Amino acid sequence: MLSVIKQFSLSRFSWGLLLISAVSFEVIALYFQHIMGLKPCVMCIYERMAMWGIVLAGLIGYIAPRWGIFRWAGLLVWLAASFKGLMLTLQHVEFQMHPSPFFTCDVFVQFPSWAPLNKWVPAMFEAYGDCSDIVWKFLTLSMPQWLVVVFAANITLSAIFILVQFVKSR
Repeated sequence: MLSVIKQFSLSRFSWGLLLISAVSFEVIALYFQHIMGLKPCVMCIYERMAMWGIVLAGLIGYIAPRWGIFRWAGLLVWLAASFKGLMLTLQHVEFQMHPSPFFTCDVFVQFPSWAPLNKWVPAMFEAYGDCSDIVWKFLTLSMPQWLVVVFAANITLSAIFILVQFVKSR
């Protein structure tokens, strides 16, 4: 079983699935913002950036999954982006579940001066919502709560993919 998973991790198909799933989440976020009119908050934008990290991981792995350097780089970026996304979404859930005037998210997104994404692509990276507002729910979970599930699943999958790299191929 583990060798089957390892072989899967060596295929472009697996990395393409990762890439397509992460891009799909980005498209869904833009649908919520621009079609449904939901205002993204600062934490939403940071969570999007973590998802872009998973997109990057998918791209890296897709380039040459049989080459160890590309596969390992993709796996590590995938794990790191998923972990950062989980930490952000847990904090966002905390803002929603326990709103407080003393414990709030930033008013403006903070990008590095060399990459002011909110200035370059404001339709995608500008925040103007409130982090403590719950503006959407599905099956009793808010959007950040669903993202906890998504990022936790990505951590689990990336950890499995990393562990099977140490299994000898048949």
